[in-house]
Amino acid sequence: MARQHILGLDIGSETIKAVLAEPAPEGKLALVKSFIRPSKGIRKGVVVDMDGVVGVVSGLFDEITDMSKTAIKNVVLGIGGSDVIVRTSRGSAAVSRANSEIHKDDIDRAVESSVPVKPRSNRFNLHTINQEFIVDGVGDIQDPLGMVGARLEVINLIIDAFEPSVKNLQKCIKLAGGEVDTMVFTPLASAKSVLTDKQKELGVVLIDIGAGSTGLAVYEENKLLHTKVFKIGANNITNDLALALQIPVEVADKVKLSYGYAISKEVPSRDHIDLKTINPELNGKPSKKFIAEVVEARLSEICEIINDDLKAIGKDKNLPGGAIVVGGGAKMPGVVDLVQSELKLASQIGVVNSSLFAAKDSSARELLASPEYTCVLGLPLYSEQAKVKVRGGTSGGPAFGWARGLIDKVMP
Repeated sequence: MARQHILGLDIGSETIKAVLAEPAPEGKLALVKSFIRPSKGIRKGVVVDMDGVVGVVSGLFDEITDMSKTAIKNVVLGIGGSDVIVRTSRGSAAVSRANSEIHKDDIDRAVESSVPVKPRSNRFNLHTINQEFIVDGVGDIQDPLGMVGARLEVINLIIDAFEPSVKNLQKCIKLAGGEVDTMVFTPLASAKSVLTDKQKELGVVLIDIGAGSTGLAVYEENKLLHTKVFKIGANNITNDLALALQIPVEVADKVKLSYGYAISKEVPSRDHIDLKTINPELNGKPSKKFIAEVVEARLSEICEIINDDLKAIGKDKNLPGGAIVVGGGAKMPGVVDLVQSELKLASQIGVVNSSLFAAKDSSARELLASPEYTCVLGLPLYSEQAKVKVRGGTSGGPAFGWARGLIDKVMP
């Protein structure tokens, strides 16, 4: 019997990442190989040049097909645009059996009643996540299956996306020869691969600082409370440095990666860099402290936006599990200390929970240790073929039947 491969695909503003995985013993996923390409045609999670996206993805799929003929027909696609909206809904159903025992069809009817038949114009429901069930007025039930009661209610988070943005992404995959099996909001993918049950029980915010955007997911009592993506990321730091130092963006990116630091007061003002060492055509010797000030200003703005969002849901300074920082921006030296200072939460860099994966070689182990790959590694965990399942809403994941049905509706 041929192995069933799963392909996680994260199409970002800076890079396009993919991981090839397959079910492994003990409910894990085995990492077969990872792929990364410079991105084209994407800005802040939205397709702006379809030919550019298709060209890169087609080349990627060609290489993947050499290893697996089925993987590109089983794509778990990350959806990370800032136009995604999260809202709460409520539904209910009468328990249908004479003995009042709750069965799966009762749960399905309650969940379906909470979802609007027709989403708002140009939008569709990406995920319906069960936060809480209520049986005859008794709430905070995570799984009512087998319980006894006359009336079942459910409180859900509905995550809906801008339909044209998703259609454009899916069309790019289709034109490149692939087929989308499941779609996942990217902050949830990172959260699935990184956060532990204990962190989600205590209360935690995951912060994913990407190139063109920053995502967050907030959990408490093992339930997803809130999730969002903002149109600001590590590329904004690069642009700030390009303006401040009056240098090309390509050089600014090298300055950021080589000399950037998130807390300027910890950088000696006497230390300078010579721009000629990066580009012989440039003059100037800016101080490392000035560079750090530019970096810190933008990262502080990101923290301020996140803090305002936490205040809106009453969770600022009130998450015992702290802040977990992932994404390419997490590699900036000093970022954890800055996040901790700005959000007043214990903070740490997040890496993938290795208990979910079986690493076949040293390169796979390195992948698991990188905060930059948490999203793309989390995507295959949502595949129907994966043995690592997400039960209801306790881990903040989509219901698989809903996700697959929605793909059929969105993409003919």
